[in-house]
Amino acid sequence: MYATLLAVAALWGAAAGLLVPRGAYRLSVEPGEPWRDSCPSGHGFAGPVRGWIGGARCATCATAVPAVSGQAADGAAGRSPDAPVTRATPVSVPLVTTAACVSVAAATGIRPELAVWLLLMPFAVLLAVVDLRVHRLPDQVTLPLAAAAALLLGPVALLPGHAGSWATALLGGLVLGGAYFVLFVIHPNGMGFGDVKLALSLGVVLGWYGWTVLFAGAFAGFLFGSLYGVALMALGRAGRRTAIPFGPFMMAGALLGLLLGALAARG
Repeated sequence: MYATLLAVAALWGAAAGLLVPRGAYRLSVEPGEPWRDSCPSGHGFAGPVRGWIGGARCATCATAVPAVSGQAADGAAGRSPDAPVTRATPVSVPLVTTAACVSVAAATGIRPELAVWLLLMPFAVLLAVVDLRVHRLPDQVTLPLAAAAALLLGPVALLPGHAGSWATALLGGLVLGGAYFVLFVIHPNGMGFGDVKLALSLGVVLGWYGWTVLFAGAFAGFLFGSLYGVALMALGRAGRRTAIPFGPFMMAGALLGLLLGALAARG
């Protein structure tokens, strides 16, 4: 049964991960620009939900959309607007999604909250890709993600075998979101408001397993981000005022906290 659970998680992660590049490509634009509605060759996206759901390849020209392309990507990475952009689907995206889903399944085991973690994981990867490319965490994903985390865990708390607290999860979202809001007010140049909105969903997920897990996951996110910034400065690729995308490190820390909380709940 355990091996079957891991296999199902791997299949889900791989399938969902293959859909992430299109969404990341469409969302990776500069503030004020509309979401992309066509492939790099100009063909409009078709498919479910106005073309948001679908593979990375354009059905018309068979061109694989990159996770991001064009001026938005080049500006975020410090490249020239005329620099070539790789149009191959990033293999790392489905691999990362699969690895995250399998690790969460291995730590959680056969408990009802696992279904919620697996459903949310592809959207976390999507946000990480977008933030890495254009330093944005779109409201169209962060806010529904927070609402989904809170609403989905409610019914899970009524099922036998769960190992968390819905009330603590809701409070955790408010506490972590509030903490990030305070940091944003104190130092708006070092903390984006998208990070504040992302903290709502991460606080809900981490709070499910208690306050210790919430603190550990939040601390790990700051630690990962700090180590990355120090490494960039050591390599001469960044200065003290260089902005870095913090969302991926928040989510990496939350994933670590989630794994530790799930393992501890299993006893």
